[in-house]
Amino acid sequence: MADEPTFKPTAFYLDPMAALRWLEAAFGFETTSLVTDAEGRVGYSEMSFLGGAVSINPGFVSPIIGEARMVSPLEIEGRGTQFIRVHLPEGIDAHYERAKAAGARITQPPEDQFYGERTYRALDLEGHVWNFAQPLAQPTLQEMEAATGLKMATSLPEKSHG
Repeated sequence: MADEPTFKPTAFYLDPMAALRWLEAAFGFETTSLVTDAEGRVGYSEMSFLGGAVSINPGFVSPIIGEARMVSPLEIEGRGTQFIRVHLPEGIDAHYERAKAAGARITQPPEDQFYGERTYRALDLEGHVWNFAQPLAQPTLQEMEAATGLKMATSLPEKSHG
């Protein structure tokens, strides 16, 4: 498909149907594909938002992914190995209020960041981290270095030999 995103992350849930409903209410995502079994359990689903896509699915164990087990953070004491970052062209404060009203556990309210974005972070009903960001400015690498004391680069350093 020509409009298929290059990357499509997948988040795994104990109750993916509840997650789909909650993500629609809290973040304004739209369910675009839903595959269920005879009992109505989600086998596969996709959601879209502002041109991006994410799959929301039940846990997954299969030889096709080797020894990996795809599970909800609820199954592993809230641990996670990634979060999903969502670009908002505008309206981050209203989006934050919507998410908060729907029960998102806010871990960071909207704040302006040194890298030129306003961000907020939230946990969903099963503990996945969602990071929403709206651009404000385009600071130079030098401005970001001055603000943080960190070294900023746009490529990897030369590999040292030895």
